[in-house]
Amino acid sequence: MPAVFVLIWSTGFIVARYGMPHAPPFSFLAIRYALSIACFGVWIAWAGVKFPTTRAQWLHLAVTGILMHAGYLGGVWAAVKAGMGSGLSSLIVGLQPVLTALWLASTGAQVTRRQWIGLVLGFAGLVLVVSRKFAGGGPGDSANWLNLGFAVLALLSITTGTLYQKRFVTPCDVRSANAVQLLAALVVTLPIALLEAEPVDWQPEMVGAMAWSVLGLTLGGSSLLYMLIQRGAAASVTSLMYLVPPCTALIAWVLFAEPITAATLGGTLLTALGVGMVVRSPARAV
Repeated sequence: MPAVFVLIWSTGFIVARYGMPHAPPFSFLAIRYALSIACFGVWIAWAGVKFPTTRAQWLHLAVTGILMHAGYLGGVWAAVKAGMGSGLSSLIVGLQPVLTALWLASTGAQVTRRQWIGLVLGFAGLVLVVSRKFAGGGPGDSANWLNLGFAVLALLSITTGTLYQKRFVTPCDVRSANAVQLLAALVVTLPIALLEAEPVDWQPEMVGAMAWSVLGLTLGGSSLLYMLIQRGAAASVTSLMYLVPPCTALIAWVLFAEPITAATLGGTLLTALGVGMVVRSPARAV
């Protein structure tokens, strides 16, 4: 299941490149959330699924929805709309295990020497790639302070949301949980979408991106992520996440001609190595 999740999850950055030329980011996401809620509603009614019964459960699910949908997806989609390539956006968000390790270290958890080396390598690889993009990337594949800020927002949101869900959300049906999370994300995203002046252009690429976002990513990927976290398999997902950036970079090179220079390749592999060292390091402290 973790491998299937990672395969689905990695397509999200590619879908953003397909959809963003034809829609503003938050309008796209608001429509995606609304359609996803409708799909989950039909599924819930057909299966007779019950919703959470306590106010606390609804509140915790709403918080994770705002973080893991509105914050994470909003950051990624806005970064891509502002000119960031799929490969770089996935590379930044792929630092989630590194950020998690730093947070654990700040709370007094034991961090091994190998993990610290991995942290340094991960950030060094990212700096190498970002510096090259700042120096002058092509259209749809450049870095600036605006899109970098959006990508960092996505990174912080997915990291915080994952930790929060594991800590506070009690196990419940994945369909009703996702419906509540998406409803909270829609409430936050819709006001921003209404402020966007750019219209949604329903070109075939836009329709395809929306269909896969709803059916593949939200109903499939988000449901798998929820189940994996609740079943304690988040570590398995994290251990595979470092494969997403190089895979995304390869797909983006094939589909969008995003260049893979020696610096980009070296930085991506360096980051993947660093993240791998962080998540695969033994628990023995220095």
